[in-house]
Amino acid sequence: MEKVLNFFRSSDKINYKTEILSGLTVAMALVPEAIAFAFIAGLSPLTGLYAAFVVGLVTSIFGGRPGMISGATGAVAIVIVALAKTHGVEYIFATVVLAGIIQMLAGILKLGKFIRLVPQSVMYGFVNGLAVVIFMSQIVQFKVEDANGVLQWMQGTQLFIMLGLVLLTMLIIWGLPKITKAFPSSLAAILAVFGIVYFLNIDTSTVGDMASIKGGFPPFHIPQVAFTFENFMIILPYAAIVAAVGLIESLLTLNLIDEITETRGNGNKEAFAQGMANLTSGFFSGMGGCAMIGQSLINISNGARARISGIVASIALLMFIMFGSELIEAVPLAALTGLMIMVSIGTFEWVSLKIIGKMPKHDIFVIIVVMVVTIFLHNLALAVLIGVIIAALVFAWENAKRIRARKFVDEDGVKHYQIYGPLFFGSTSLFATKFDVQGDPEKVVIDFSESRVSDMSAIDALNKLTERYAKAGKTVHLRHLSPDCRRLLKNADALIDVNVEDDPTYKVPMDFV
Repeated sequence: MEKVLNFFRSSDKINYKTEILSGLTVAMALVPEAIAFAFIAGLSPLTGLYAAFVVGLVTSIFGGRPGMISGATGAVAIVIVALAKTHGVEYIFATVVLAGIIQMLAGILKLGKFIRLVPQSVMYGFVNGLAVVIFMSQIVQFKVEDANGVLQWMQGTQLFIMLGLVLLTMLIIWGLPKITKAFPSSLAAILAVFGIVYFLNIDTSTVGDMASIKGGFPPFHIPQVAFTFENFMIILPYAAIVAAVGLIESLLTLNLIDEITETRGNGNKEAFAQGMANLTSGFFSGMGGCAMIGQSLINISNGARARISGIVASIALLMFIMFGSELIEAVPLAALTGLMIMVSIGTFEWVSLKIIGKMPKHDIFVIIVVMVVTIFLHNLALAVLIGVIIAALVFAWENAKRIRARKFVDEDGVKHYQIYGPLFFGSTSLFATKFDVQGDPEKVVIDFSESRVSDMSAIDALNKLTERYAKAGKTVHLRHLSPDCRRLLKNADALIDVNVEDDPTYKVPMDFV
């Protein structure tokens, strides 16, 4: 029994009341989000709600980051909307299943470690852009449909009521923790606003105005798609993008929660769990999903740190669907809007504004680019990929300029070149200019004890250099090369004289996840 309990807790000091209350809060916040994302994808509300339940439950039990919340997300909805329109919901279920398999393979192959390569500047841009997206997504709650079904801004009393309830929600969330932390402020705010609206009979928008959430247990359903190569090629591109977007968003959220809680999750375990969740969701009529940064921050800010909160949130969501739909449909949207606005404020990395003048210009540029792509394209995977590419190119450019050569001639008339800095594709051109092939003596030594031959471009540069010396009738000795470099230099065997005894041992970091 103790082993079972240990599986569900992230530490021995688990606060069950906090976990349960936080889970209930997250469950209520999940409802409008899941419905909205289902609408974005052109699917029924229950398709989004079932995905929120299945994905949330599976990842909470088997995921690599206790306290992180997963469910139906806008990132996935945006990817599958085109397929839903052209081929229907059955192809969506099949796509989610295939995406889950791809994600599970990523976990098995331990590809989760590559998320550690995302620079801090990209993280700042990602988080800040996502904060803006969360905030902007709440603006629609201040609009209503006119007689022609066109969204118009609220006016008059309706607008003042909405603003008042939203501000009250935000005030409670901000102020209650200063008085007591015995009860989650977000749940208290939702209950308080719900009570005011219910007992004062205030006319305002509720969850039920979006859609009905009444339903049964998610039905097991094998996707009705013919298993042919043609159909496989139709869903494969969508599945690959869903898998990539889901993993990137989930692992970035994992990193963010790691920083907040000062603990460390397991990226590979989370990748496998995300895949298992999507695989299951596809067989239980769900649209699939990934980690949800907003709900995860709600959960963490409430003090939840174990798996129990996520499990409670998923089960509570199912109970809402099966038995409590009328009650949840009466929850004012103003309360959930205020909650999500506070989440966006808490998500934004305000420290990034304070250190702008102290950061390198290229890092500031990366932050801005990632923010802009996230905000305007709503494509988190593309934003992160662009940011990483820019950061990598800047890093390569900066390191390309650091290649140096110290030159001297010893008492035997042998010229020595002591190389400093990494030799890789970016520095090969500058490296080649360091040598005076025609003016050098007959014997030349190139010492790499303070350098590292990093890639095939560097190997090719060394081959060309030795060929130049050979054509000039001179002998070049390459010393202190690592064993892997010596193996790659087989095309220049006749010209190489490597000092094996002095070769350093290069230690390459392996799997840190």
